[in-house]
Amino acid sequence: LSESTRLHHQALVTLQEELEAVDWYRQRADACSDAELREILLHNMREELEHACMCLEWLRRRYPEFDAQMREHLFTEGPIAGEH
Repeated sequence: LSESTRLHHQALVTLQEELEAVDWYRQRADACSDAELREILLHNMREELEHACMCLEWLRRRYPEFDAQMREHLFTEGPIAGEH
């Protein structure tokens, strides 16, 4: 595999893991009966979300296909699944 393909894979797998961690922390926070622990879990969730966004930005900067799709679909108004 080329270096570009390996880096792309590493970023995608990392993004997946970060999003899974966001989900896990959110579920744990929802199930937590202790308010202080719930806030810690939500704090951790937000950090994982930050990491996921950093991976997305890395992908956007290095792969024109990601950049084009993000520019077309993110931070827009109207239907998300627009006509293509």
